[in-house]
Amino acid sequence: MYTVDPGTGTDADPDFDESSAEPSPPPPSRRLLVLCAVAGFVLGGSVLGLLWGLSGVHAGALDDAVAACQALDRVGELPDTSQDAQPSLTPGLTSERLHRMMAARELSAAAAQVNANYQPLADHIDGVSRMVLSLHFNDISGQRHLTQAKEICGRI
Repeated sequence: MYTVDPGTGTDADPDFDESSAEPSPPPPSRRLLVLCAVAGFVLGGSVLGLLWGLSGVHAGALDDAVAACQALDRVGELPDTSQDAQPSLTPGLTSERLHRMMAARELSAAAAQVNANYQPLADHIDGVSRMVLSLHFNDISGQRHLTQAKEICGRI
């Protein structure tokens, strides 16, 4: 059953307590929430970008250069007919050796693209690969590139 509050003339519950009815605080501003969300996004993106930048892109170039040197080493000994007056026919290389030569060329080019310090290695391995693919092992320039590439690989 309802009772009528004599002061206001409205229905009131018997357990109604006027002292607990304080005005509620205004809701928080949406502008502050949006500003906090944007600041968090920018801060998080900055930290993520910093971590990505420091993750060792140049270390990847070093790994590629080392892998290029290992692939060149696995090609094996290449015949040197540059001293022969009449070079005899050299046997063709197996497809595995040719694939390793191409892998060395591609890996050294990838390392040089990321870090310019590996450009000489890429240039020399490219010279070797041109000699190998043409099967002109009497090419003095190709033999020089092979020697230089091995020297650079020894320093890496």
